[in-house]
Amino acid sequence: MKNFCIKTLGCKVNQYESDGISSSLEQQGWVRANKKQETDVFIVNTCAVTSKASMQSRQIIRKIIRENPDAKVIVTGCHAQTDLEEIKKIERVDQIVCHKDKNKIANHIKSICENNSSLIFKKTDHSKTNTFLGFDHAVKGEMTRAYLKIQDGCNAFCTYCIVPYARGSSVSMPEKEVFQHLKLLDDSGFKEVIITGIHTGMYGLDLEKKSSLLQLLNKINDEKPVYRIRLSSIEPGEINDDIIDLARPGNILCDHFHIPLQSGDDDILKKMKRPYNASLFEKIIHQIHKKLPYAGIGVDTLIGFPSETEEQFENTYKLIEKLPISYLHVFPFSARKGTPAFNFDNKVDPKVIKQRCARMRELDKIKRKNFINANMHKKLEGLVQHKIDSKTGMFKAVTSNYLTVFLNNHHDFRGKILDLVFEQCDSGLNIIGKSIN
Repeated sequence: MKNFCIKTLGCKVNQYESDGISSSLEQQGWVRANKKQETDVFIVNTCAVTSKASMQSRQIIRKIIRENPDAKVIVTGCHAQTDLEEIKKIERVDQIVCHKDKNKIANHIKSICENNSSLIFKKTDHSKTNTFLGFDHAVKGEMTRAYLKIQDGCNAFCTYCIVPYARGSSVSMPEKEVFQHLKLLDDSGFKEVIITGIHTGMYGLDLEKKSSLLQLLNKINDEKPVYRIRLSSIEPGEINDDIIDLARPGNILCDHFHIPLQSGDDDILKKMKRPYNASLFEKIIHQIHKKLPYAGIGVDTLIGFPSETEEQFENTYKLIEKLPISYLHVFPFSARKGTPAFNFDNKVDPKVIKQRCARMRELDKIKRKNFINANMHKKLEGLVQHKIDSKTGMFKAVTSNYLTVFLNNHHDFRGKILDLVFEQCDSGLNIIGKSIN
């Protein structure tokens, strides 16, 4: 019996696709290898969102080759798509697979192992003929919560972003297939499905019968094929009252929104080619907080974009500081070859970028602590994870508003939805709570 390993870098879409490859292999009788086993095939699903992610992808490929000298090594993902020649320089990579053929990897591995046949590497298609490619089966993965990719690609071409060059134009999963996958995941026992995409808010605009993310969410809310769904991220200009209302109690959408801001300075946003300003972002955050005062609101920031002055950075810092945000993801600017920003003048000193990122991460800690305190002793709904935390020996649960809590009780509620209350929070922001069902 053959076994395999798969290493995933990057975003939730990559994780979904890796889970899809894994489940396809398992359907064909392959077994996921544990750390102590020799591996027949090792798949690396790479990331290119930053230059560091690309470098890490190459480092991991080389490490896997050193530690698994007899394994076939297959490389796919965004770094393979945008920097094919860099991957080709790595000796002993047996196959480089483009995005369009990710869903064929499982069917193709047998021929790779037997006779070294190759899939033809395809360049990214930026034309309107780009098509959505998913998996025929429901992708379950190893988590308590399942991912479902409903959209791929991007038409925005922000000046710093390599992803549209890797994944092509925006394409959507047909609505009928979305509901088929949700129902299959529900039948498999999943209580939460994370709806994901590269630019999820563009869902449906490319379909023959045009639709929208709001239309899809409304229909999911009406039919309730699963217990609850969560949006992985959504752009500021694509959030409105109707979407926010779908996260009210009794509806299917989790009260958690992850929103890319990138910069709180209007001039920098223009240079980034972001289609909103700081005022709109601020308005959206207040809209959410007014309707859903305990909703989790996460924000992406991109620090040190070319020509960002100290004053412009402060505009970002002060905007976030005054808003009811729950947590931050802080990214240093990384020049990606092939994007317009790669050639922009007035690069910010890396030491300055590091200092600014450190300040933002301290602000993140403050925001997280404030949000936890606001939810202390409040009844929240949580999904208990299947795995027990290795450090504490306790079960973990994820609340609808995206807080993780360690459960201080003795019952095995794995995979169940419970009402919880937080009892305490330690200095490391670890939350201890209990079920009140």
